[in-house]
Amino acid sequence: MKNFVTRAKSFLKSEDGPTATEYAVMLALIIIVALGAITGLGTTVDTIFTNVDGSLPTGSAS
Repeated sequence: MKNFVTRAKSFLKSEDGPTATEYAVMLALIIIVALGAITGLGTTVDTIFTNVDGSLPTGSAS
């Protein structure tokens, strides 16, 4: 039982848990920013391709 208490105290004093939590929060923020940037870029590219498609002549040769 003494060994368990010693390990529990060591675990609570350890800074590995908070560090992992901080990295998880940073990763989540990076993912959110990346998704926002990709969404914005995708919308812009879609608009550009739509404009180009509308400007091209049709393929029928009459």
